[in-house]
Amino acid sequence: MEIIQPSEGGATQLIAAGQGDFGFSYQEEVTIARTKGIPIKALAAVIQHNTSGFASPAEKNIKRPRDFEGKKYGGWGSPAEEAMLKALMKQEQADFGKVEMINIGAADYFTSVRRDVDFTWIFMGWTGIEAELKGLPLNFIYLKDYHDALDFYTPVLVASEETISENSQLVQSFMQATVKGYRYCIENPRAAGEILLESVPELNRDLVLESQEYLAGEYQADAPVWGEMSEIRWEKYADWMYDQGLIDRPLEPGTAFTNEFLSVPGV
Repeated sequence: MEIIQPSEGGATQLIAAGQGDFGFSYQEEVTIARTKGIPIKALAAVIQHNTSGFASPAEKNIKRPRDFEGKKYGGWGSPAEEAMLKALMKQEQADFGKVEMINIGAADYFTSVRRDVDFTWIFMGWTGIEAELKGLPLNFIYLKDYHDALDFYTPVLVASEETISENSQLVQSFMQATVKGYRYCIENPRAAGEILLESVPELNRDLVLESQEYLAGEYQADAPVWGEMSEIRWEKYADWMYDQGLIDRPLEPGTAFTNEFLSVPGV
């Protein structure tokens, strides 16, 4: 298997252009692509629930969205970031205009919150675990706790409609191996972490192993099988995006994903 590093445009562009068979994406990106006529489809939710949120060092005392007022937010310049902040702050009658938006790109979280900003958007399963290992207490605001539409799937595995329809055996074989792999991660998180470290030894060993222990409970969570997605969650987030002006037209949620390749004999 050849692994291609996507450009800043993301994996969906590579997949849609036929330069890759499968890729990692996220629900927002797939939704935008579908509403622009780009024929890609999600095959599985890698993590069942949204484990991302706004994080800040505990000493900054940012415990609720209303505490964003008067603070500096470090992001990567996505329109969705502003929409998220506005929506969460609106729920608490807070003024988004009092947040200073700073584009920090892919800068290190710990350096950024020490030097440049007060809070950023992170995943608990990596940067949140890293903070715990460093002994740095965080205040963490999960998006899904403030609006059920924000319990979106991230990341997801995607393929093009052409690949799914014209090479379904390839998709079936790839997904059978992938399902087995994630089942192994769920049942044997430390062993899975060791396999990753063998391939990428420069990673922080403790972080990889603790991250896998955390994610073992999140990969499938309360879903009947790993990877399964629901139409209602695709619909809720797409409707939210449309209401925020992040997409130009509504999404037909059933066209954006499929669960048909998640059934693996013996797993």
